[in-house]
Amino acid sequence: MQISQVRSALADAARAVVLPAGVRKLTCSGFVPDAVTEPHFFVGEYQQTFDRAMRRGLDEIEFTCRVLVGRQDDRAAQELVDAMLSGSGSASLKAAMEAARGAPGEYALSGAAHDLHVTRSQGPRWYEHAGTQYVGAEMTVKVIGEGA
Repeated sequence: MQISQVRSALADAARAVVLPAGVRKLTCSGFVPDAVTEPHFFVGEYQQTFDRAMRRGLDEIEFTCRVLVGRQDDRAAQELVDAMLSGSGSASLKAAMEAARGAPGEYALSGAAHDLHVTRSQGPRWYEHAGTQYVGAEMTVKVIGEGA
């Protein structure tokens, strides 16, 4: 697996989210941005486990992804985060990213990995990013793919 390619593909998958009427389209990046245009999803830190199968057959990477929302209205911001953390629905990040798993027998993330699974989320809470306060949440995405 090429980590940068996987990060970009995760951001592409998150772009499929459809937010409620009146909310700007979700902006997405596969890297930690200097500044965000909210609402914004990005792929942050990751932890990689090598050699889950012999001879570099399989690696596993757990990505921490974040979504940040403007806090002009605390309740509305938290409700938007709730919608994106939901397990299903048009605003669900889990549903959007897991749709990128591909059909049975196909590689995930347009060929960047063998498979992925959104394993958990936590939030909402306050985040400071580049000196600005946001309401946000984190998601953990486990990705497996060839190590060689």
